[in-house]
Amino acid sequence: MNRYARQQTGMLDDTETSEYDPKEMDTRRHMDSSQPAAVASIAERAHAFSVPAGGSESVAGTSVPETSTSDWPKRFIAFAILAIIAGTTAYYMTRKPAPTVSPTAASAVPLQLAAVDIATVTPKVLTRVLPLSGSMAPVTQATVKAKVGGEISELVVREGQDVREGDVIARIDTRNLQAQYDRELAAVEKARADLNLATLNRDKNRQLLDQKYISQNTFEQTESAYAGGVASLKLAEAQARVAKVSLDDALVRAPFTGTVAKRMVQSGEKVSSDTSIVTLVDLRQLLLEAAVPAQEIPAVSIGQPVRFKVGGFGQRQFEGQVQRISPMTMEGSRAITVYIAVPNADRALKGGMFAQGELVLNSGEPVLSIPTVAVKYESAVPVVYTLEGDRIQRKQVTIGIQNEDTGLVEVRQGLQAGEHVIVADIGDRKPGSKAVVRDASKQS
Repeated sequence: MNRYARQQTGMLDDTETSEYDPKEMDTRRHMDSSQPAAVASIAERAHAFSVPAGGSESVAGTSVPETSTSDWPKRFIAFAILAIIAGTTAYYMTRKPAPTVSPTAASAVPLQLAAVDIATVTPKVLTRVLPLSGSMAPVTQATVKAKVGGEISELVVREGQDVREGDVIARIDTRNLQAQYDRELAAVEKARADLNLATLNRDKNRQLLDQKYISQNTFEQTESAYAGGVASLKLAEAQARVAKVSLDDALVRAPFTGTVAKRMVQSGEKVSSDTSIVTLVDLRQLLLEAAVPAQEIPAVSIGQPVRFKVGGFGQRQFEGQVQRISPMTMEGSRAITVYIAVPNADRALKGGMFAQGELVLNSGEPVLSIPTVAVKYESAVPVVYTLEGDRIQRKQVTIGIQNEDTGLVEVRQGLQAGEHVIVADIGDRKPGSKAVVRDASKQS
């Protein structure tokens, strides 16, 4: 048994020696020092497991009882299992550790940058634009209401129908109004007849007064009756005109040229004075209301152009002009409403549509600018990475208005003219890491 274990140990030693080169001998000597003890332990376990009590074989000077021939298959299986365990143990004890690369060595490799990955901070005159959004509404719109009460005998228009100024929208039953008007006309005729009689009496009494047939007091009474007749006629005529207006108001007409947006009543309904009939809008001129930050208001002025797009119209761009600026900030915010006039001759735009665009501010003095892609946001703070010599540096900046057309952004603080900013992605490189710019001429 011991002889077999020693043979297995010798085989493992030979195999291990052939797997390593002379440069690894120092490491192996240290590991081999622990192998004899491990192998000896394995041999003792094999001896205890494979030699049952009562055998007679002698191992290392110890008398071991003999075993029968039927125990040899069990001993062979035990030897095989222990040989596998011994080989596995020796392999893991003498295995060469995998080489590792330290983070310091990895970061020591300079970051390779192309010339297009670097941009220079330069002063430029930027056409500043201010993003804005808001909803549009017709400049001219009104809810047409009934001026007199009565039954709707006819409602002429429907939603979406165009009308011109003065067109009839609805008719209200006029029978009662016509009767009132006729009564007032009769009152006018009676007042005129009374006035004619008072005029005759006044003229006769004047002649009699001149001939001294009547007193002055009597003449003054006839003069007063004449004045009362004149007033009564004027009152009757005024009441007749009121009745005529009411009769005319029974025809509800369009106050301006536009489009019917909504009908509130139907034919046959009874309405009273001030009942809403229809809503009328004029789409030829719209008004866009947009909120602008209060700090940007000094740069906004009447007449500045606005470009915007509306969902559903694809890439079609609409234009307008600043018409009015609210004198106060919106309640609960620090924004000020700007009113933008939008011509809509083809009436393609509708009231209530949402617009997104930009207000073109006046161009000023040159300002420091860099590509927008160079600005990174770390915890919502804008920063840029610069190249100073062969080292990467991180700087916090304050940016201004961005121009999407040119891809540039204004830098108000944090950089100076002539500095080089990195526009490429630097991965997990930290400030202080090395970076070099490849020479494109040498590569070609």
